Amino acid sequence: MVAVISGPTASGKSGLALAVAAHTPATLINADASQLYADLRLLTARPSAAEEAAAPHRLYGVLDGADPATAARYAALARAAIAQSLAGGRLPILVGGTGLYLEALLQGLAPIPEIDPEIRAEVRALPASQAHIALTTEDPEAARRLRPTDTTRLQRALEVVRSTGQPMAHWLARREGGIARSHDVRGLILAPPRTALHAAAEARLDAMLAAGALDEVARLAARRLPADLPVMKALGVPPLMAHLRGEISLTEARAQTLFATRQYQKRQSTWARGRQQTLGWHALETASPHAALAQLAR
Repeated sequence: MVAVISGPTASGKSGLALAVAAHTPATLINADASQLYADLRLLTARPSAAEEAAAPHRLYGVLDGADPATAARYAALARAAIAQSLAGGRLPILVGGTGLYLEALLQGLAPIPEIDPEIRAEVRALPASQAHIALTTEDPEAARRLRPTDTTRLQRALEVVRSTGQPMAHWLARREGGIARSHDVRGLILAPPRTALHAAAEARLDAMLAAGALDEVARLAARRLPADLPVMKALGVPPLMAHLRGEISLTEARAQTLFATRQYQKRQSTWARGRQQTLGWHALETASPHAALAQLAR
C-alpha cells in the first residue's frame, strides 16, 4: 500500500504523517514542490531536524534552488523513494499538496513531444490574459478549465497545442507510468474549516518570521538566481524580497503573503475535492492519527 496525506497548506499534513509514523513503520515522502529545495526550510514549513529524526523522511531539501524540479523529475524521485520504502517493509506516506506533482506520480505523465523552442519563447512572452484569449479559439476546453490568471498552465496549454497540433486533453488521455495502476494507493485529505485554516496559516507565518524566515529569504536573494525559478516563486518569497529591496513594508509583505496563501489554499482544496469524487479519498476535519489509520485500513 501507498498512502497519501494531502490537503491545503497549513492544514497539518506533516504533523499527521509524523503521528501516523509513530504507530506504524513508515517513510514520509515529500509531495510539496517548494519543500524540495534546500534554500527554504523555514518559509516552506519543512520538517525540522528533530522531526526528520523521528521517522525516515525522503525528498525534503534535496535540490539546490538553482536546480529546478519538474513534475516528471519529481515522479521519478518519488517512485524510487516508494520502492525503497516498500523494500524495507515500511509504509510509504506521500505528504504534500502539490497536485501537479501528485497527479504526475499517481496518474502518469502525458507523452507530450518536445516543444518547439521558438514557439515556447513566443508563448512564454505572453501575459496570462493574452494566453487565455488565444486558448479560447485554439484549445477551448483548456480555456474553460484553467483560471484566466493561471499564467503557467495557460502558457503550457498554448505552447502544447501550437507545437503539437493537438490540445492538452489529447495528451492527458494518454498518460503513462502512473503508480495508481500498480499500487494500492489510499488517500487522506485534511480539510479543516476555512476559518481554522486561515488562522493556522497566519499563526504559522508569524512563527516563520520570528524564527528567521526573512534572513532565509535574504540569503536566497543574495544568490541572484533567475526570477522564473520555482524557488523564487515559493509562497512568501516575492513579497519578502520586495520588502528587502525597500519597496514595501514588512507589514505589507506579510499581508501579501497571507493573501497568496489563502488563494493557494483555495486551489488546493478544489483539487482535493476532485480526488474525493474521482478516487474516493477520505476527508478528515482534524489531524487525528487514529482516524487516519482507521481510514487507511479500510
